[in-house]
Amino acid sequence: MRNLVQSRREALLSDAAEQPSARSLRGLDGINLLMADVRDGVGPFLSVFLKGSQHWDSGAIGLAMGASSIAAAICQIPAGLLVDGTRAKRLLIVVSGLMVGLGCLTIVVLPHFWTVIAAQAVLGSASAVIPPAIAAMSLGLVGRRLLDARISRNESFNHAGNLTAAVLAGSLGQYLGYHWIFYLVCGFALASAAIVTLVNPKEIDHERARGGEDPSHNGKPIPFGEVMKRRDLRIFLASVVLFHFGNAAMLPMAGQVLAQTHPGEDTLALSACIIAAQFVMVGVAWCVGRASARGIGRKPIFLIALAVLPVRGILFSFTSSPYAVVGIQLLDGVAAGIFGVISVLIASDLMRGTGRFNLAQGLTALAVGIGATLSNATAGFVVQWFGYASGFLYLASIAGCALVFFVVLMPETKDAAEAPALAAIGEAA
Repeated sequence: MRNLVQSRREALLSDAAEQPSARSLRGLDGINLLMADVRDGVGPFLSVFLKGSQHWDSGAIGLAMGASSIAAAICQIPAGLLVDGTRAKRLLIVVSGLMVGLGCLTIVVLPHFWTVIAAQAVLGSASAVIPPAIAAMSLGLVGRRLLDARISRNESFNHAGNLTAAVLAGSLGQYLGYHWIFYLVCGFALASAAIVTLVNPKEIDHERARGGEDPSHNGKPIPFGEVMKRRDLRIFLASVVLFHFGNAAMLPMAGQVLAQTHPGEDTLALSACIIAAQFVMVGVAWCVGRASARGIGRKPIFLIALAVLPVRGILFSFTSSPYAVVGIQLLDGVAAGIFGVISVLIASDLMRGTGRFNLAQGLTALAVGIGATLSNATAGFVVQWFGYASGFLYLASIAGCALVFFVVLMPETKDAAEAPALAAIGEAA
């Protein structure tokens, strides 16, 4: 045990000795802040735009929302492999962000069914690259043993960016028109391309960025087939699918309810939902990082996120009040704030020493995309046939299954020896 602690102490001190410059870290902060509004496109505002301005039915909106998720799902594994294999991580982020901006511009200029579907596919394809590229850049800059704090900080800046974007989007949509929300994303995409240049590419350890710390692999990542044989990884990915199956369509459906019952106030109310949730997410992301640093396992933290989803769906089924919808959306802040941090950390745990960290990020995002596609596509037709209350209860039941599945099958992934090693380093410092 003493040797294990000593080796971990030396590794962490080595990471600390190779800390990146303040300029690169500020650039990483800026990327997470500005890319928050880019990597997801216009998100639930697309649902409001198509319902309130273009008068699409719920089924068509569900297909449009699902098109992005399908494209992202198809591209996730190639995106992870691409990020693992390339040294041009900054360029990947720039190009992907600009593609999202172009897709949003296309939707607002040509809001026809097949044009929107195609643009959403472009958005999904581009956005598949951004999260693993940012995670890889983070790992390559700070090292795995400092990753908990870095990912927590990334998510805090990401949610702060979403908060800022939601305030601007709500104001622009309410007073200048829906189309200004799409122009806003284009502006953020251009700003993101500029801020990426702050990160010094020479400070990114590309071997470390793909989780290749294990010398037994001679610097080569393990084969894809061996990755997929890992039972814990498969259970985690299934849990992610169920999590997003029960979650993804809830806010877009709430936006449709507001557009139908409170026309003229829908954009402002949806912005309030996002703003309220983002406030919670900033605090939750920080708390998750602190809890993880103190040795609390990944599983109990993720269970909190899973537990709030069924409650949120049930509560949504009982109300169409804008004030109630905003209040209920605070629960999404808890769930999403936890997921954004803990999913990256679990993937890092599972891929430790394999050289496949970014592939795991791609697989996780693929699971997210599959869950979101199932959620948006099926819930849209449930709503069309049975009404919004039934749609929310349908999603709540899926979320309940996700909770049970994770409790029963998913093991703890956090290395039990890591906490005492960190404590020993803290005492030595």
